[in-house]
Amino acid sequence: MTGSPVRLLGRGSYPEAQRIAAVLRKETVGGALLLVAAAIALIWANSPWAGAYQTVRDLRVGPASLHLDLTLGTWAADGLLAIFFFVAGLELKREFVAGDLREPRRAALPVAAAVGGMVVPAVFFVLFNLDGPEGALRGWAIPSATDIAFALAVLAVISTHLPSALRTFLLTLAVVDDLLAIVVIAIFYTDELNVPALLLSLLPLAMFAVLVQRGVRTAWLLLPLGAVTWVLMHESGVHATVAGVLLAFTVPVVRSEAAGGPEAGPGLAEHFEHRIRPLSTGVAVPVFAFFSAGVTVGGFSGLGASLGSSIAIGIAVGLVAGKAIGISAATWLVSRFTRAQLDENLGWPDVLGLSLLGGMGFTVSLLVTELAYGTESESYDHAKVGILGGTLLAAVLAAVLLRLRNRRYKRIEADERRDSDADGIPDAWDPVDDRSSPPFADG
Repeated sequence: MTGSPVRLLGRGSYPEAQRIAAVLRKETVGGALLLVAAAIALIWANSPWAGAYQTVRDLRVGPASLHLDLTLGTWAADGLLAIFFFVAGLELKREFVAGDLREPRRAALPVAAAVGGMVVPAVFFVLFNLDGPEGALRGWAIPSATDIAFALAVLAVISTHLPSALRTFLLTLAVVDDLLAIVVIAIFYTDELNVPALLLSLLPLAMFAVLVQRGVRTAWLLLPLGAVTWVLMHESGVHATVAGVLLAFTVPVVRSEAAGGPEAGPGLAEHFEHRIRPLSTGVAVPVFAFFSAGVTVGGFSGLGASLGSSIAIGIAVGLVAGKAIGISAATWLVSRFTRAQLDENLGWPDVLGLSLLGGMGFTVSLLVTELAYGTESESYDHAKVGILGGTLLAAVLAAVLLRLRNRRYKRIEADERRDSDADGIPDAWDPVDDRSSPPFADG
């Protein structure tokens, strides 16, 4: 019914919940690897062997004739993250073409929350850096991103009984957040634009699109076209990760649009996502974290100087307070001025806890830091400290709040189980456990 209210953060359809659950498990493992890689880099960069870390990070490889004699750190940021954004693009298209978010009323909440979670942190950063060091305002977008792998890893540890809708919403929010981040990077962090190279990049992109639309999945045909698109995008001055998103958007989500839309069966997007997501979460993002998280703090005095920087403070406040206020306020506004209502099984403290998790910025935040300040500036090191500090604080606050909520839902779950056992009614299905099935599913 068109007049019926929409439940905010509702569980969604069973097939969608099953698919999201599988994604969450993979991202959780990736988050653990990301954490380990970042910790190794941070320890190494502040050890007596810090020079060796910098030597490895700054080692140049690649053909100079193609302007691709890049450092390993740059290859990780420009090349490996293109894989990450390719997967994010597939996930986003899947959500809006065949997922629950193909309904505009369902899509409104994560889109609004993502926008609020980007705008408010940026405002906080600007306020703290109006009188900051020269060029500080170039980093306004640093606290706007959410690291999906980190956030889901923390949520997996603390949320054994939290409603699955929270995990689904966090994943969708982070995917939309990634898309907005790549738009910001393309528009605001492109200093010099090589128009001929940009136009040329459309040719292999179009050829890639034609092949995948016809169902071609042969790697030796598609990978060269994707690589050429990436090289030309890199040469154009637009950040090369944009190529990953554009390539993903050409991949069909359903087998045949003319054969019934989402009901026609999965297209190549699901196949590519299944094949490439392990490479993204298990290799690309952890390697990027290893080369980007190695900030030299310089002891307690250096750490104090970095934490006292307006750049670090602006980023940390943006990630913690900005994300919490932006996401929560956007969710409240959607519920206040539309017919949407918060799901009856959830409370606003759940929304606040989820918003705090959104403040775990890392992967994209580090990428924007490099684009905003370069790798050799003092602002770059201060920004990294702000990202690490803000992410850690957001994780701790979210863990405390959601852990309290987890205990509440554990009690509710136990009470419902006792009631169902007494009444002979089967337990409700758990969409996070793909071995279960809905008790009243068709067939």
